[in-house]
Amino acid sequence: MTGTALVTGASSGLGAEFAVQLAAAGYDLVLVARDEARLQALADRLGGAEVLVADLADPTSRLAVEQRLTDDERPVDLLVNNAGYGTAGEFVDTDLDVLAANHEVNVTTVLRLTRVALPGMIARDRGGVLNVSSVAGFLPGRGSVYGAGKAYVTTLSQSLARVVAGTGVHVMALCPGFVKTEFHERFGQARTGPGFAWMEPDYVVRTALADFANAKALSVPHPLYKGIVVFARVAPLGLIRRIARRSATGRG
Repeated sequence: MTGTALVTGASSGLGAEFAVQLAAAGYDLVLVARDEARLQALADRLGGAEVLVADLADPTSRLAVEQRLTDDERPVDLLVNNAGYGTAGEFVDTDLDVLAANHEVNVTTVLRLTRVALPGMIARDRGGVLNVSSVAGFLPGRGSVYGAGKAYVTTLSQSLARVVAGTGVHVMALCPGFVKTEFHERFGQARTGPGFAWMEPDYVVRTALADFANAKALSVPHPLYKGIVVFARVAPLGLIRRIARRSATGRG
C-alpha cells in the first residue's frame, strides 16, 4: 500500500525515520510537529513533503491536523501517531498542567486522530493507522503517566484491529523498548541499562513497517522486548511491580 502518509512527531527520532522510510517506499508525506524549521529541513531532504505545524497538546492547534485527515479531496492512506510526551518525576510531584499536556499528546491525540481518520479509510476500503506505543505500557511502575497512556494506546489499537478486520483497513500498535533518540534527553534522563537494550531508529521502523504489512496488531521489535512482553503477561503482578520499581522510567 502506498499513497499519502501523515506522520506526527516527525521532526526527530522515530517520526523522522518513519518519514524517511515511507518516502523511500513511495509515499507522499504530511509531516506534523511543532518545530517548523526541522520539519522543513526534513521535507527538503526528502525532496518535498507537506509541512503542517501543530502543537498536539493544544486542542485548537490540533484541529488543523484533524481537518487534514478528513479532507476527502486529499485522502490520507496511512496515519502514524508517533508524537510522544515524556515527563520525569512522580505523579504527585508533577505539575497538573504538565500531566494534562502529557495526556493530550499521548492519549487524547491518538484517540481523536484515529477516530477522524478511520471512517474515510473504511469508506475507501483501504488505509491504516500505526500507533506508536511502548513496552512501558506492559509494566506498571514508578513515574507519572507515560506507561498508563501507552497501555491505553496498545489496548485501543489491538481492539480496533479487530473492529476493522475485513474492511481493507488495518490498525497496529508499535511497542518498542529503549530507542536511540532525543526522547530521554528532553526530560533529563540518561541512557541506562546495557547497550544491547538500545535499538537504532531505522531498525525499529523497518520492523514496524514489515509487521504492519503482514497485518499484525502488535509489533514488538527485538527479542529482548518480546520476552519482556511475554513475561509481563504471565508473571504475577506483584513481581512485575517490584521489577518495574528498579527500572528507569521513560520511553521503552
